[in-house]
Amino acid sequence: MTYKPAIVIVAFNRIQSLQRLLKGIRTANYDVRDIPLLISIDFALDNQDVLDLANEFTWPYGNKEVIYQNKKLGVRKHILKCGAYAITFESVIILEDDLYVSPSFYSFACAALEFSEDKTYIAGVSLYSHQYNVHSRSNFSPLDDGYDNWYFQFASSWGQAWTKRQWLSFYSWYVAQEVLQPHPSLPENVTRWSEKSWLKYFIAYLVEKDIYFLYPRTSYTTNFSDMGTHVGKDTTTFQVPLDYSNNKQYRFSSLKNSDSVYDAFYENRKLHVYLNLKDSELVTDLYGKKANQHNLRFILTEKILPFKILQSFSRSLKPHDANIVEQISGDDLFLYDSQIKEFNSIKPNVYRKIIYNIKSLNQREANHI
Repeated sequence: MTYKPAIVIVAFNRIQSLQRLLKGIRTANYDVRDIPLLISIDFALDNQDVLDLANEFTWPYGNKEVIYQNKKLGVRKHILKCGAYAITFESVIILEDDLYVSPSFYSFACAALEFSEDKTYIAGVSLYSHQYNVHSRSNFSPLDDGYDNWYFQFASSWGQAWTKRQWLSFYSWYVAQEVLQPHPSLPENVTRWSEKSWLKYFIAYLVEKDIYFLYPRTSYTTNFSDMGTHVGKDTTTFQVPLDYSNNKQYRFSSLKNSDSVYDAFYENRKLHVYLNLKDSELVTDLYGKKANQHNLRFILTEKILPFKILQSFSRSLKPHDANIVEQISGDDLFLYDSQIKEFNSIKPNVYRKIIYNIKSLNQREANHI
């Protein structure tokens, strides 16, 4: 099936944010016409200027509809209402107002949705690509396996696309939920997120069903994190480089062929291959955030544990997965056999971990460049 998703912008009361995003989508590249644009604005007493901007905006690529909610929905209900347009239009792209888009965001979304059509392990398409682990608050980049995508058991909220099938599958699961319960396979901080969050429910759905979002190698949206309901002040923490290529022919991997598959903790699920182990017998915990998941025989982690060390690796190559792929020896990351108790006197090198995540040079190092 060839998809032509509707673009749905989710706005509230940030007029400069909306103005910036509207500029971005109008100047983007489109290979098709008759693209529906919906601007959904949540209710607020002082929203006339935002409503005027939306009404006056000219959309040259198809029909535009401005939807002003008659009562305040809040982020969770607003996103869920907008996601349901995937049913009306067969597919949808959701953009919150503090995002900005790559010129080729639409062509990527169309290609990725078409690729995902018959793949039930894909629950949605992200237009954003993470470079920051929100659990460990450290740098992150997925292993580059030569494809234009990677897989993540973490739903996208900073530019996402769904087909009708993908949305209905999630929503039928969602309406059966009451309160999100803690689960060992779900990061603790995700469970603690506010009940205003729709995202934590989608992540829980991915974990429970063992399915994924397809993510782009290079990002097609970026996040300004403008001050608003859930952001106390502007930040550039989640800004990422955008893809500015034209007429790109996308090469997507299947889940089976990809070496770049990550669970909800940002941990690579394919490292067992490089350790000659079965997936079912290895816990990968390189960021050290799986407090309740060390229940399998083999544990790959940065933690110093009272078990026999089978192999130890350096945290030198980037991303850190590559140290296991390339078998770079060192004393930063450890593969344990939890069935053999053994005292380990190794001291964690906190300085090396900090420097690994921060690029800095002293004067002596700078003089040798």
